Amino acid sequence: MDLISPGFGLILYQSVILLAILLPILCLVSILKHQFNGNDKLIWVLVVIFVPILGPIFYLTMGRKKRLESK
Repeated sequence: MDLISPGFGLILYQSVILLAILLPILCLVSILKHQFNGNDKLIWVLVVIFVPILGPIFYLTMGRKKRLESK
């Protein structure tokens, strides 16, 4: 079994592209549905939009902890 075959490369490429498209959308939905202090919501939206791959990862690791609790 050859791991460098075109079939494996195509699946890997499509998975990365799908992740790069879906992850920011899911993060933006999460940001817009929850409350944040001050301008934190605007800052997280800008980070997710303008920092392509790392922005959503930063939000998932750091930003979700800064959300306000729902009452």
